[in-house]
Amino acid sequence: MDAFMLRIGLTAAVCLLALAAHAADAPEVGDVVFRTDFEDEEGRESWSSNPAASWVEEEGRGTCLRVQVPADNAGGGNMIQLPLDLSACAGCQLAFECLAKADDVTKPSASYLGVKFMCHYVSPTEGPFWRNQSDVYGTFDWKPLRFGVPLPADVTAVQISLGLQDSSGTAYFDDIKVTVTRLPFPPRPEPPVDPPPAFRGHDLPRLRGVMSPNRFSDEDMRVLGREWNANVIRWQITRNWGQTGTDRSLEEYDKWLYGRLDELDQALEACRRYGIRVVVDMHSPPGGRLEGSELAIFHEKLYADHWVKLWQDIARRYKGNEVIWGYDLINEPVQNLPSAEGVEDYLQGQVRVARAIREIDPDMPIFIEANDWDSAAGFRELQPVVVPNVIYQVHMYVPGEFTHQGVHGSAVGKVYPGMLGGVEWNKERLRGVLAPVREFQLAYNVHIFVGEFSAIRWAPGAAQYLTDCIELFEEYGWDWTYHAYREWDGWSLEHGPDRDDRNPTVEPTDRKLAVLKWFAMNEKPRFD
Repeated sequence: MDAFMLRIGLTAAVCLLALAAHAADAPEVGDVVFRTDFEDEEGRESWSSNPAASWVEEEGRGTCLRVQVPADNAGGGNMIQLPLDLSACAGCQLAFECLAKADDVTKPSASYLGVKFMCHYVSPTEGPFWRNQSDVYGTFDWKPLRFGVPLPADVTAVQISLGLQDSSGTAYFDDIKVTVTRLPFPPRPEPPVDPPPAFRGHDLPRLRGVMSPNRFSDEDMRVLGREWNANVIRWQITRNWGQTGTDRSLEEYDKWLYGRLDELDQALEACRRYGIRVVVDMHSPPGGRLEGSELAIFHEKLYADHWVKLWQDIARRYKGNEVIWGYDLINEPVQNLPSAEGVEDYLQGQVRVARAIREIDPDMPIFIEANDWDSAAGFRELQPVVVPNVIYQVHMYVPGEFTHQGVHGSAVGKVYPGMLGGVEWNKERLRGVLAPVREFQLAYNVHIFVGEFSAIRWAPGAAQYLTDCIELFEEYGWDWTYHAYREWDGWSLEHGPDRDDRNPTVEPTDRKLAVLKWFAMNEKPRFD
C-alpha cells in the first residue's frame, strides 16, 4: 500500500471513529443546534464586546444587537463574536439564519463586507474558513440573512460574528438560528482492483493549457498554440462575474450569449489552426447569482429550464466539432440552501442538462463541477453521476489568503511556502487540500480536469506555488488549465510582481517559466 492509499485508509478510519463517537448524540436533518433571540442576559454576556455594539430594546422585537459606526470609523471591522461548540456536527452542512435591518450602511469596498452575519471555522486540513451573505448594505427593514456552511470532518473552532465591516451606519441583529441541512456522507468505497482506463475524451498523454482571454484575438491564439505550445484552452463565456442580481432578462441574456457563441466560432477555427482543444465554459448562467452567491438556476424554475434549452442549442450547433474537448455546464456552482420545489439542486441540475445534451449528442464529453465554487472541499459531498462520457472538474485557489492577497483590499505580504493562519503551507499541505478529489478519482475510476488554478502575480513565492500544484496534478494524471491568459493582468504570467506596473515584462517571469516548462512537453491534437 503506497503512502497515499495509507493516508486515505487512515482518513476513512478517523471519519468512522468520529461518527461512532457521536452516534449517541448525532444530529438529524432539521435539528436546530443553536438559537438565540438575545433575551437571556447570561447568553448575551457570552458574546465578546466592541465599542460600536450595544444591546437595545426594539418595539415588537425585544432585545436586539445594535452596531453603530460613525463615518470616521468605517475602516476595519466593528463586530462581536460568539464561540460555538459544533463538534457533534462535524461533516454536516448547516444553515445559518438571522434577522437584520440597516440604516444608511455605506457600500463597502468588496461584496463580502458591509453588514456581517458570518461563520468562521478552523480545520487542520483546510485552514481558516469564513462565510456570510454578500452584498448587504444600505437601508432596509427587518429581513432574513441566510447562508450555508459545509463543516469538514476535522472542524475545530467555530464562531459567529455580527456587526459592520468596512462600512459606517447602523445595523441591527436578532433571532439567530443554526440548523442541520445535511448529514455527513459515508466514506468512499475502496478503489476497484485493476480498473480499465478512465474516460478522458482525448488520446493525448496530457492536456495542459490556460483559461481564455475575455475576447477573441487570433494573435493571442497563435502565441498560445505556436509559441507557448499549449494544447487546450477553457473558453469562458462570461460577464458580470461575482455580481448579484444580473442576467435576469432572458431576452437580453440570449442576445448576449448568442453573440458570444459567434465569437466562439472564430476561436474554434483559430484553435484548429494552432492545435488547441477547447472546453466550452458557461461562466455566467441565465438568472445570475442571488444573495449569498447562490445561482438562480438552482432556485428558480424559469432560469433552470432556460439553462437546459441553451445547452440543447449549443449541442446542436457544435455536434461533431472535433476541436471541442467538451462542455463545461456551469462555472463554480454555489448552493448551500435548499432548492425550490420542482427545481433540481447543483448536481441533479447538471445531470438534467447532461441528459438533455445526450439526446442530441451521445459522444461529446461533459464536465461536472462540485459545489462550493468547484473547490476540492466540495468533492467531499460530490457523488458520481449516471451519465456516459463525463469528466469531473476542480478549481484550486487554496490557501486563498495567499493566492488572492491584495484582491478586494485583502492583506498582502503572505509568503509561500510559509505560515498562514498558524499553519505551515507547503506542497504536502496542498496534497492534503486535494485529497478529497484524489479519493473521488480513485474510488470511482474517473478522470479529473483542473479547470482553474492560480496565484496573484505579486504573491511572494507564486512560482513555487504553481510548481507545487502542477507537480501534484501531473502525479495524479490530471489535465489542467492555468487561470488566466491575457485576461486581467493580476493573473497574467507575462506581468511581473510589481502590482503597479501594468506592462508585460521583457524577460519571462518565473511564473511563466514554471508553466511553460510543462507546456513544452505537450503533444498537439490532430484535426482532420
